[in-house]
Amino acid sequence: MHWPTKGPANTDATIRAAVARARELSISRIIVASHRGQTAEKLLESGLEIVCVTHQVGFARPGEDEMPPEMRAKLAAAGVKLLTTTHLLAGIDRALRFKFQGVYPSEIVADALRMLGQGVKVCAEIAGMACDAGLVPPGEDVVCIAGSGTGADTACVISPAHSQHFFDLKIREIICKPRDF
Repeated sequence: MHWPTKGPANTDATIRAAVARARELSISRIIVASHRGQTAEKLLESGLEIVCVTHQVGFARPGEDEMPPEMRAKLAAAGVKLLTTTHLLAGIDRALRFKFQGVYPSEIVADALRMLGQGVKVCAEIAGMACDAGLVPPGEDVVCIAGSGTGADTACVISPAHSQHFFDLKIREIICKPRDF
């Protein structure tokens, strides 16, 4: 499916498509990018195991966790596995870019994935992050949901890999994404 435009207006339809495809493929785990928790919250009744990958602390402002403590507590109480850590395709390479300018390997990978859309890039990234954290096993298909800023507009079926084996990660299906990104 292709949404005509990117953005949060697609969130509910993206979640419906992702959950339906997970059920069709007997996939029990869904990984969702959700920095404030609202998109993850919409999945609570899905019956799937939910891994929520947030922005790292300090992403927006030094020392700030963008997910409110009440939302973090609500999701955790519902059994959602929360992962707040350095972004796989940023980290130290981004620090080098900020300090010295230039282009660094992980940012080249990120930009190449963005050719398919920001949400596809984020889906691949959160799959690797969740795998590195031990929240999903490598090589076992998961459904990933992400967006192009706020909300969700992209869903993919991905076979995750650990970051040191990132090129073993497989984007098996793009369930939905915006056509105009």
